[in-house]
Amino acid sequence: MLNEQNTLTHRKKILRLLFWAVLFFSALVVRVAWLQIVRGEELSMAAREQQTSDNIITPERGLIYDRNMKVLANNLSVETISITPKNVRETKKHTPEDIAKNISEILELDYETVLAKINKKSNFEYIKKKVEKDQADALRTYVDKNNIKGIKFAEDTKRYYPYGNFASQVIGFVGDDNTGLEGIEMVYNEQLEGVPGRIVSANMIAGMDIPDNYESYYEAQPGQGVVLTIDEPIQHFTEKHLETALIENGLEEGAAAIVMNVKTGEILAMATKPDYDLNKPFAVTEAVEAKYPGITEELESLEGSEYSAKITEVTQFLRRNKAVVDSYEPGSTFKMAVASMALEEGAVGFDNHFYCGGSIKVADRSIGCANRNGHGAQTFIQAVQNSCNPAFIDIGARVGRDAFIKYVEGFGFRNKTGIELPGETNGIFHDYSNFKEIDLATSSFGQSFNVTPLQMITMVSAVANGGKLMKPHLIKQLVDENGNVVEEIEPTVVRQVISEKTSRTMCEILESVVSVGGGKNAYLAGYRIAGKTGTSEKQPRGNGKYVASFVGFAPADDPEIACLVILDQPPQGAPYYGGIIAAPVVKNILEESLQYLGVEPEYTQEELEMVEITLPDVMGKSRGEAEAILKEAGISISFKGSGEVVLDQVPKPFLKIARNSKVVAYTEGAENKKTVTVPNVVGCSASEANKGITNAGLNVRIKGLSNVDGIAICSGQYPAEGTVVEPGTIVTLDFRYAEIRD
Repeated sequence: MLNEQNTLTHRKKILRLLFWAVLFFSALVVRVAWLQIVRGEELSMAAREQQTSDNIITPERGLIYDRNMKVLANNLSVETISITPKNVRETKKHTPEDIAKNISEILELDYETVLAKINKKSNFEYIKKKVEKDQADALRTYVDKNNIKGIKFAEDTKRYYPYGNFASQVIGFVGDDNTGLEGIEMVYNEQLEGVPGRIVSANMIAGMDIPDNYESYYEAQPGQGVVLTIDEPIQHFTEKHLETALIENGLEEGAAAIVMNVKTGEILAMATKPDYDLNKPFAVTEAVEAKYPGITEELESLEGSEYSAKITEVTQFLRRNKAVVDSYEPGSTFKMAVASMALEEGAVGFDNHFYCGGSIKVADRSIGCANRNGHGAQTFIQAVQNSCNPAFIDIGARVGRDAFIKYVEGFGFRNKTGIELPGETNGIFHDYSNFKEIDLATSSFGQSFNVTPLQMITMVSAVANGGKLMKPHLIKQLVDENGNVVEEIEPTVVRQVISEKTSRTMCEILESVVSVGGGKNAYLAGYRIAGKTGTSEKQPRGNGKYVASFVGFAPADDPEIACLVILDQPPQGAPYYGGIIAAPVVKNILEESLQYLGVEPEYTQEELEMVEITLPDVMGKSRGEAEAILKEAGISISFKGSGEVVLDQVPKPFLKIARNSKVVAYTEGAENKKTVTVPNVVGCSASEANKGITNAGLNVRIKGLSNVDGIAICSGQYPAEGTVVEPGTIVTLDFRYAEIRD
């Protein structure tokens, strides 16, 4: 009986043990299944991360070029410093603390951070990226001299912009990680950045040493280059003259300009002032100080994220591309579109006449003309030349509401252009269902709606090029690292808006605006410039804040390029009409651009009398020879001294000088050269200024006039008043017509 009880007890124990064993192994199986199936991939990845280091090799960023392959965004050779901590610690005769101290001093790093990386249980650590050559060489010298182990130098690149401020709002810049943050750098970041490479190396595991050479290297693929349509010299001309206009006119809200190839839609120049240095995108410039007085002191009190946020905030306005992201009331420049649609629709003709008494009544409102006295009776062409608001209200009414809207859409004013830049805004035009009589009237002379500068120059190009609306674009090509073309961006015709006949007619009319109308300050001898002035008052009306603009294109008989200049908010009391302050800027940009493009001037007979010639060199010639040479060139001569041979001449040879100028020739026996003080002729009429300079024994060079008349006023002179010069020195006088209203 007892044996049976013992046997039963023993069996129960075995069963309990078996039960717990089965339960234990079942739980173990479940746990293994959970780890293998549910968390298998997660744990496997964690193991790989623990056992290996996967370090990215930054690829060489593609370059940005102008249309002639001049590099605008380059890569500066720098180095990335990394270490194998175990090897560094094994360096004989040098402690980790000593090595960390020297590295931190040479590379200007925090000592504790460097020491912590040296003492890490890993096989790879970055010490510093984007190290300049002088610092890298200094560290290399220290490493070689002291036989420091485990420090590696890898070639790297840092973005560099060789022209600093050049086309800054177009090109943009990159961040510390070489990712584009603004402009083309951002929009084309995917193409420019390339494909990163990798260094995969094994980490040291407790109790195991991994060989140093246990790593895999995957080469980085360089990015593609971006070739812009921008032409570096034309961009330079544009920025130079826009900067001068910004300063001379004291513009409170900056300025913008665009130069476009009217036949292709290619942007040859795009500038906004003020701008910034692409190599120092967050620098506090004079423009920042002017907009935010005391900002330097405020920034000194901030640090970390607060400093970063504030410096980004106060420098953001410099990166705003006014030509693309701003909109404005176009004013009278829009009359180009209205005149074009009127001709195209047959709503007006050359035999139509319009009357302006200084104002016109539309619905319950009286709308005035810029000329409060009125223009009286005028033809269609004269109405364009006079930029007459009442006449254009009549013209718009003849076009009609439906056709007007059709051409507004046709010229692209209700859609973005699709330019390859971030932040493009759209114009704001009246809703079709609520386009009332008064809206048609005000729209007809360019008020009560907004456009962007880019939309405006696109319309102008269509008027000039035969009626085709071209898609504006900034990208010409994508190229590989060897300059081979990967992709070619072809010009795109959006639509035919007006006929070639209407286009040719408008070119002739707009040329007359420059020669005899409100665009006279854009006149350029030898070149057929066509254009239109524009002035608009900002909202709310009566605040005294204006936007002055002018758009011109040339040559008028076969247009190549168009230029739009917008001057935003001259100070109250200063000139603000586009025909006065914006037209001369367009003239200066077109003058240098056309000469650069090889467009030969063609002078009228009247202009030939004013054309400058290159002054012959008569030094070393006898009196008789010198006099004969200059007489043939239409230049008179006076001699100083009793000798027979000319030793010196003023003006100097090879300078540009007007016909009928005078050369002073010095021979042996001449007394010490006399001097003349340049008189002040700023504010004088052309005839008065010419007389004042020549009476002082100086020569005159006149800019901005086709002939000397008494209407234009001298707006500047060089050399300035009071400058002491030799007799015969050339004084350049710049003239502007000051009574223009548009």
